[in-house]
Amino acid sequence: MCVRPGTVVTLVLRPRTDDKRWTAVRSSAPALVVVSGWRLDSDGTAHASLRCAGARGGAAGITAQAKAPDVAGAARGVFLLEMTVTPYPGQG
Repeated sequence: MCVRPGTVVTLVLRPRTDDKRWTAVRSSAPALVVVSGWRLDSDGTAHASLRCAGARGGAAGITAQAKAPDVAGAARGVFLLEMTVTPYPGQG
């Protein structure tokens, strides 16, 4: 997904059909794309806001993690959104 600096994207992940539940959303470049407003509804729908830096350009991978509630161990990344922040061209 290609966006401009300052863009806010709302990410909504539908409930999973397996025994896993969404546990977290992470950004590979939190200085470029900040994840906030994470919440998980009772039906398993996950929500997060992705806010892009105001003036910088670059790329970030947004990973949503999921895991079975009764299984030990770390959650695994099962959804990936590649975001490219492209600044407006300079004037002149």
